[in-house]
Amino acid sequence: MSQRLLLKRTALLASVLALAWGAASAQVILKITQVPATTPARDSLFVAGSFNSWNPRSPRYALQRQADGTYQISLPPSLGSIEYKFTRGSWPTVEVDGKNQQIANRKADLTTAREIASQVLAWDDQGGAAAAPKKHTATPQVRLLSASFAMPQLGRQRRVWLYLPADYAANPARRYPVLYLHDGQNVFDDATSFGGEWGVDETLDKLRQTGQDATGGIVVAVDNGDQFRSDEYIPWPSAALKDQPHAGGQGGAYVDFLALTLKPYIDAHYRTRPEAAHTGIAGSSLGGLISVYAALKYPKVFGEVGAFSPAFWVCNDSLRAYAKTHPAARTARFYFVCGPKESETMLPLMAQWRDELRAEGVPAANLAFSAPADGQHREWFWRREFPAAYRFLFGSAVKTRDSVPHK
Repeated sequence: MSQRLLLKRTALLASVLALAWGAASAQVILKITQVPATTPARDSLFVAGSFNSWNPRSPRYALQRQADGTYQISLPPSLGSIEYKFTRGSWPTVEVDGKNQQIANRKADLTTAREIASQVLAWDDQGGAAAAPKKHTATPQVRLLSASFAMPQLGRQRRVWLYLPADYAANPARRYPVLYLHDGQNVFDDATSFGGEWGVDETLDKLRQTGQDATGGIVVAVDNGDQFRSDEYIPWPSAALKDQPHAGGQGGAYVDFLALTLKPYIDAHYRTRPEAAHTGIAGSSLGGLISVYAALKYPKVFGEVGAFSPAFWVCNDSLRAYAKTHPAARTARFYFVCGPKESETMLPLMAQWRDELRAEGVPAANLAFSAPADGQHREWFWRREFPAAYRFLFGSAVKTRDSVPHK
């Protein structure tokens, strides 16, 4: 082969490799071409999604304002298929439609797109031009326990909600199981929610009225800390979120708050059944993750666990290692549910945890597992699945419900 031909082939190969590398490394432009005229000029815009644990204010995912008034951010194709929404730095300021209604998660495949243009019609805290203020939907059984409940383990304060069954006052000799829920903004009231509420109060009222819930449980809902949500709902710093300012690591302290501060307060002030068999903890996404962790760390405190679309991916290896030295109680009950298309890892990891808990001695009868084909990473899905989860977790309490005051 002549030297000239060899050089030509070498140059051609280099060109092909350069093009391939360029295609693989090219960034995808996520652009907002229009925002509401009411958008405060001083506010920054962020993208929150499946790739950053839905952190609404991650500096790494702040959009840059361009000279033409648009906003944009570059994302790597390696993120693959994503779901996302735009915010002004918090979930109360998430984008909505022109009628102040929640929108579905935006979706994109970054492996095939090069530029994705979007428009933001309105912000949740402002609403659209034709929007009416969001109505409060909490039932009379819901009350504000505290607007600023002290969290000494974290040096913060947090709003906490309380649901008491309608017959609570009329039955002074009766004691009740308790379910602790995360993301309290979304539990009872549409007016405080981001993405919609779970309607837990309406659900429990209906279950009681139709005879499907003889336990008549108490519910305690703790608001998330907005920008601290990832910190508090992830037990260890997450390698998957290592470049973000809120990458986890405070989950242990948060669970300590629930077990050592909040629960003792609830048990002291309300007629509860304090045993683990009558104490549940549940949440969605990172809330599902931290609920499983809570049952591992405090097996004698939390005996009923609801994991809705649990985000195990953020620290699965660390959580599995922790479970080896902190196994779940064999009497614990777990309800797992997710949509099979929520992400590539959601269902496989959830199945892995079901199998591992079974292998560690949790009876198959204590492990419920559901993956409805239409399931999505959204509040409407978790609201729909909540009744079945509640009946499974607390149904056993019906068989042992006290007919005399509990000692």
